[in-house]
Order: sequence, then C-alpha cells, then structure tokens
Amino acid sequence: MTRIHDIYPNDKVSLREVGLRDGLQLVKTFPSTAAKQRWVRDEYAAGVRHFEVGSFLPAKTFPQFVDVRDVIATIAALPGAHGVALALNERGVNEALASGVAEIASVVSATEEHSHANANRSRESAIENIKRLCELRDASAYKPLVNAAISMGLGCSIVGAVDPKEVLRLTEKLYEVGVDMVAIADTVGYAGPKQVGELTRGAVKIAGSKPVCVHLHDTRGMGIANASAALDEGARVLDGSLGGLGGCPFAPGATGNVVFEDLVFLCESKGFPTGIDLDRLIEVRAILKSEMPNEQLYGGLARAGLPRGAKAKAA
Repeated sequence: MTRIHDIYPNDKVSLREVGLRDGLQLVKTFPSTAAKQRWVRDEYAAGVRHFEVGSFLPAKTFPQFVDVRDVIATIAALPGAHGVALALNERGVNEALASGVAEIASVVSATEEHSHANANRSRESAIENIKRLCELRDASAYKPLVNAAISMGLGCSIVGAVDPKEVLRLTEKLYEVGVDMVAIADTVGYAGPKQVGELTRGAVKIAGSKPVCVHLHDTRGMGIANASAALDEGARVLDGSLGGLGGCPFAPGATGNVVFEDLVFLCESKGFPTGIDLDRLIEVRAILKSEMPNEQLYGGLARAGLPRGAKAKAA
C-alpha cells in the first residue's frame, strides 16, 4: 500500500469537507481564525478526517485565506486528520510546501475560456504548472500528496457542453505528469447522473489503482443524485461543504457545493460507512450561523433530521 492509499483507501469512501476553502470563496463575511479552528475540531470530533483548508492566494484579493497556515497547523495536530490546500502558481506551491500541508491541490480547466478567466493561462500552461508542482514535491523533504482538479469537467457556464473525451485526455495527462489523484469537478452543477456516471467510469479506468475524486456543485439540485452515480461507477473520494457553502468567483452561475451532511447520509444509505456522526456534524452548522449570519445554509438532513429509527453513525 502506497501513501496515497493510506490516506484514500480503495476499499472505502473518503469524504472531504471543502467548506473552509471552496465554501468561503464567495462569502461576504468569513469566520475568524478561532472559529475556523473550532469548525475543524468539532467536525473532527464528529468523525471527519479530510479537510480542504484554504488557498495560497494573494491576501489582498482573498483575505479569507490569510490564516491558512494556522488552520493547517490545527489539522496537523489532530491524529489521523488530513489537510489539503490550493496553490495555483509556483509562489503558492512554495508557500504550501513551507507550511507542511499534507496535500497540495491545483486546477486545470476543461475549457480554454474558463482557464483564461480563472487563472489567466492556457490549459497546457496549467498542466505544465502542475508538472512543476510534482517536481517540487519530489524534491521536497516530506513529499506531500498532489491532486489536480479538472474544473468545468462536466459542462462550462461560459461555452456550454464539454466533450468528455477531452476531459479524459486531461485526466490521462495529469496522471502522466505525476499527480496522485485527479478530481473531476462539476464546477457549476451542469450535469445529471448519467453524464456524471459515464465520465466517472472513464476516469476510474484511466486511474487504475490511483483514486479518483468527484467534486460536485448543487446548482440545479442534482448534487446528491450525481454523487450517487459517481459512487456506483467507482469513485471513492467525494467532496462536499458544510451547509452547501461555496462557488467559483470566475464561473458565472456557480452556487454552492453539494451539502456535506447530505453526502454523508447518502453514503451511509448506500452501504458505505463513513465513521461520521451526523447529529454531531449538523451541530457544527451553529458556528457558520454565528460567524456568517447572512449566508444561506442548505441541507435536507439539517432541515428534516434523520429518519425515525436511523442511526446517526454507522456501526
């Protein structure tokens, strides 16, 4: 078993809570550092182990991530917890490496139009950037995991439909340059279960023994159905955000991620144990309500509760 399989085993589902990064990209106000640390610790106590914690982006543009190193340190102090941070250029990668974060994420867009809008570079340039990230990882002392997300992988709000063959070409290329995991991202909630299932199946085939992540948004109410289709086709890493926070500032029409609590319930209902106590997880929403009272939180489970007789946590 390799290190990637220690963190993301092939024989179980790993759920990544991305609220601290993707979830905070569009908010008007954001939690204090102390509140973020409570958010992490309380979710950890509920059984969450994978956290996307922030971005190494210019503080002037993204002040909500200025304390990313403090959040990384908080997660590093929790046994078995795994932190992920985003870096989009070599400066950010070097800062991420210096922070000691366990996993560095980067992005390549499925379309040229979104690539230029999101990162002001071509897709090939983005792939070269990720190749350089892998080289810097290999030269580092602790060698963090590297994942690359293919944003707009299931449809682009700028140009429309995306050819799945092109997404699979990018998937193959990213594994070739050395990433540990590719994430297929439906950045604007464009797709339905059939499309998600078919693309997931193709990506899983290319990945072989390496994991595939599926990152979904709930723009058109299809997030949970799409997650179910991804699970059926072999995805074993899924992203969600507490309360359904999130969205891409450079993707017209983007709304929040699939609700993390509902994603946990989906996995449990399909026979994939998560080790997460849903009642305790839902309680963490109180931090978001207190720190960001004007932000809309979503979630069927938080609204209706567990079905009568259902267990909050799988045995």
